[in-house]
Amino acid sequence: MKVVLFCGGEGIKLHQLDEKMPKPMVPIGNRPLIWHVMKYYAHFGHKDFILCLGIRGDAIKDYFIKYKEYISNDFVLKGSKIDLFERDIYDWNITFVDTGIESSVSERLMKVSKYLDGEEMFLVNYSDGLTDLYLPDMIDQFTTSGKIAGHLVTRPNKSLYVTSIFPQRDGYISRVTAIKKLDDVYVNAGYYIFRKEIFQHIEPEGDLADETLTRLAALSQLVAYPYSGMFIKIDTFKEKQILDDMHDRGDTPWQVWRACIEQPEKSQVLDD
Repeated sequence: MKVVLFCGGEGIKLHQLDEKMPKPMVPIGNRPLIWHVMKYYAHFGHKDFILCLGIRGDAIKDYFIKYKEYISNDFVLKGSKIDLFERDIYDWNITFVDTGIESSVSERLMKVSKYLDGEEMFLVNYSDGLTDLYLPDMIDQFTTSGKIAGHLVTRPNKSLYVTSIFPQRDGYISRVTAIKKLDDVYVNAGYYIFRKEIFQHIEPEGDLADETLTRLAALSQLVAYPYSGMFIKIDTFKEKQILDDMHDRGDTPWQVWRACIEQPEKSQVLDD
């Protein structure tokens, strides 16, 4: 299946790093976030990617055009010739599409629909979260369901804060309540599977999650795949630091392509 990756967002909360850096290019170890997401899909045989570019799309294009395989592979240097023991992306097919600076996620998906001709099903990802989910299980569940859309849902890995307001003579007072690890609460992880019929339900000006998926849920055409394993979404600098620390100590459960390498027991610290 083809994999559509949204890469056009600004990643406002990550501006501590570089105001000009698109979120998918935020480095985790010696490779950008989008590389980790693409390696994940490629491991399960999905190597045909469509990148929906927006803000600083040129940085993403340059990265792959000038890609240096020796950075993440062992090699022998013979004079000026590099002999790699393994290769990274030689068999990937990557389509780069400028989907606009201000476009919504729905608009971006519509703009790449022509590159999905002939695809009965395809994968979609926000390119801002990492997981160790065994993807074939999610695909099998979705295929059997017969639904138009499916998405991965996970438990919140941090407390949710709810604010209540109460009227008083001089205005409103607020009460903030922390809700921790509710057993029946799941959040959208941004890992999707769609059938081609999704395009009949998308409102281009609307939000994909809030409007299209809500509409499909009302039609009983949305199926969820709950997962309690490792998942972390990078929205803040702190979450990037967590992944950097995990990478530095060799605790990288999202790198499923390295499954033969034993992971430390504390690789599940982000689970609920």
